[in-house]
Amino acid sequence: MHTPLDPDHLSRRWLGRGHAELDADERQVVDSAAARRPVSRDINETFDDRQSFGDRLADRVASFGGSWTFLIAFAAFLGVWTVLNLILGRQAFDPYPFIFLNLMLSMVAAAQAPIIMMSQNRQATKDRLDAGNDYQVNLKAEIEIMALLEKVEHLTARQQEQTEMIERLLADKGR
Repeated sequence: MHTPLDPDHLSRRWLGRGHAELDADERQVVDSAAARRPVSRDINETFDDRQSFGDRLADRVASFGGSWTFLIAFAAFLGVWTVLNLILGRQAFDPYPFIFLNLMLSMVAAAQAPIIMMSQNRQATKDRLDAGNDYQVNLKAEIEIMALLEKVEHLTARQQEQTEMIERLLADKGR
């Protein structure tokens, strides 16, 4: 098990600023790097836990309203409505030019538009959370790569020292 590193030292070393000067995302990344724990998380799980019943209902309505099932069923309903009222002629409950149908279509559109917008707003919020998580993961990957490069450079320097020492020993032995 590794001992945690000092977050302030890491932030100054890798980001050029003190831990207190970092924004919340950067501070979280440096803290996770210092503790040697992952920073990535499942945004879907986090986001789904926050949704209310109304949020889930709006998403389902928006999902169904944008489906082929809805479009085909709605077209069939409009076709039946139109044909039935044309066949009934003067006894029709909504004779041509179908004013009642127009009113119903307007009401459906008036209700459906804000529901779809609510769903889109939630999706935009989820996308922002996902982008923030991607930023944190990428930043941590950069920090880890810089740390690995530093270790490789250190090992290369040590290896060079040892090679030079072996060459001196062999030269001294050869005399």
